[in-house]
Amino acid sequence: MEKERIRKILEDVRAGRVEIHEALEMLKSLPYEDLGFAKIDTHRALRTGFPEVVFCEGKTEDQLRAIVDRFTQSEVFLMATRADRTVYEAIRGARPDAVYHETARIVLAGTGPKRRPGAPILVVSAGTSDLPVAEEAAVTAEALGNEVERLYDVGVAGIHRLLDHRDRLDRAHIVITVAGMEGALASIVGGLVARPVIAVPTSVGYGASFGGLSALLTMLNSCAPGVVVVNIDNGFGAGYVAGLINQGWERK
Repeated sequence: MEKERIRKILEDVRAGRVEIHEALEMLKSLPYEDLGFAKIDTHRALRTGFPEVVFCEGKTEDQLRAIVDRFTQSEVFLMATRADRTVYEAIRGARPDAVYHETARIVLAGTGPKRRPGAPILVVSAGTSDLPVAEEAAVTAEALGNEVERLYDVGVAGIHRLLDHRDRLDRAHIVITVAGMEGALASIVGGLVARPVIAVPTSVGYGASFGGLSALLTMLNSCAPGVVVVNIDNGFGAGYVAGLINQGWERK
């Protein structure tokens, strides 16, 4: 049925009954491919500028292979998050071009958006234990076509490590701060820069950190203006929104 709708739209364009921009708007509203256990949003890139991302946790290898097979058929850029090496091997079976970013737990295949020049997004982490979430943010922002720099292990327990890099903080267009424990890094950075700061609380910390809740509440209650917060361990969300802000979110 959807093939017939697409065919009619294309025929209308060829006949001059529909303008190209009108056809694009029609295509944006087309639905999805139903696999039974999953509904693949095949036109998300038309609506949002970036294709659907596969969240791997909780999916079986057979389910992932079926999903990836649809991406292979349509030859689109593929991004899979929270993927372990077993998932990577399963994806690579269908997409030999797959690349595994192990620390970020992200698999990329195909060619993503073209890298745009300009001021970088700077990803800052408090400690080494925060790197999986920090790298998830960094790789996501890069996958969206952004220039990304990294500044790791500069938490408030040794604040001089951060202050030694004031030039990099000032050069960035957007700063993503990733921290667990009490999550104070976001407020410190927010008080230093005239840039948007996207704070990512992590579940790193001892018992009273409550799996990242302590850092989340600290960041939400930051007295530094310009700090916004995503959910606990949501490096993907931070990298995605930073990429949209950095590129101006222009609809074509």
